[in-house]
Amino acid sequence: MRSAVCIGETMAMLTPSRSAPLHEATELLFGIGGAESNVAMGLAAMGLPAHWIGRVGRDGFGIRILADLQEHGVGISGVQVDPVRPTGLYVKVPATELRPAAPEAPAQIPSSVIYYRQGSAASAMNTDTLNNPEVAALLDGAGLIHLSGITPALSDGCAELCRSILSAPRAGRTVSFDVNWRPALWLGKDPSILRELANLADVVLVGSDEAVPAFGTEDETELRGLLPDPDVLVIKNADVSAVALPKEGSRVEVPALAVEVLEPVGAGDAFAAGYLSGMLLGLDQKACLRRGHLSAASTLTVTGDRGPLPEQAVMQAVLACGDADWTLIRVAAGRVSAPMLGSAAR
Repeated sequence: MRSAVCIGETMAMLTPSRSAPLHEATELLFGIGGAESNVAMGLAAMGLPAHWIGRVGRDGFGIRILADLQEHGVGISGVQVDPVRPTGLYVKVPATELRPAAPEAPAQIPSSVIYYRQGSAASAMNTDTLNNPEVAALLDGAGLIHLSGITPALSDGCAELCRSILSAPRAGRTVSFDVNWRPALWLGKDPSILRELANLADVVLVGSDEAVPAFGTEDETELRGLLPDPDVLVIKNADVSAVALPKEGSRVEVPALAVEVLEPVGAGDAFAAGYLSGMLLGLDQKACLRRGHLSAASTLTVTGDRGPLPEQAVMQAVLACGDADWTLIRVAAGRVSAPMLGSAAR
């Protein structure tokens, strides 16, 4: 099977060990976070060959990121290590804290995350990245190339990198684009490039809540009209459903699973990994959407960016069940249950 290649930014993540204001924290826990590397790890967890392409600094954070990706089975041969620029960093804080005043994070926007990414190694990506022999080899051998709307917001060079990849001849490859709307990244910038880039992709994923700020509407017909060229547009309606709108005019909708949500961070990336895994396996839209929902549900039940998938037997039973049984499935931390499963633990 041809591999998946995910290109973008990955940052180090620090989280206070207890829920307290950052200035009172006595211990910070380390992790990593990045939309594209999350997707790569999700694909690898499903047994698919996956690689991440990006840039990190020659620092402890960068070393740790590469080690963690390798530990999760993600190839890193296309990663460039910047000897000068640092690895990007973000800190999780209680939602009541506000971002510090900065061009990408003004004080009036409440958030649970503080970013330190300006001037980072990842922001220096540009079309020269494609000249790296390792990168060129990975892209030539890929069956899927995955990008997100975060990358073009990082710098002009990053935007040109995305445009170059999306405009290049496909040679049998599929290129996917997850909008991943991040309002703080687009302050003072023109987000219209998102529509341009999305329309160049073969597969576009967007949350209905993202569609309004990114494209001006959440209406399915209007969105399909704004993005006429992709082979399929996938609209995620949060905890309600996901809809696939293929170019030929059909419509496939799959209800979301009932989930005991612990934290929503990373669920969108998990959905993308599940959906795209189905495409790589040659499955139909309904099966792809189901894989997306199950992957997202697994992540919603944990505090990190990635949740463990159900055991293989449980996963196969869930994905193969009838529509009526699908609506009866319940997902909680460490558990997937439904009448047709009896009582199934991961």
